[in-house]
Amino acid sequence: MTNPISGLTPNTISPEGAARGPKEWGFVETLRGAMDQAEQLQGTADTKVAALLEGNGMDVHNAMIAVEKADLSSQLMMQVRNKIVAAYQEISRMQF
Repeated sequence: MTNPISGLTPNTISPEGAARGPKEWGFVETLRGAMDQAEQLQGTADTKVAALLEGNGMDVHNAMIAVEKADLSSQLMMQVRNKIVAAYQEISRMQF
């Protein structure tokens, strides 16, 4: 069974703005979707590790892959957070 690597995609969260169409995504909705996806990957990793420790026939490789996916998505979210904070700091230093 192959599992292709896919990028972060928006989940089915309805946009909060009434003026937006159903296919338009704002920054907040995209960020919220990415955070939800990272949280889901962490939950999957936790479940697979627990199944491995309980001896329910879980493969070590699948558990490690799930843990690495969760770790990578966590690192990505931290880098996005760092970029957002840096952009905010840069904007706050601007003189209007």
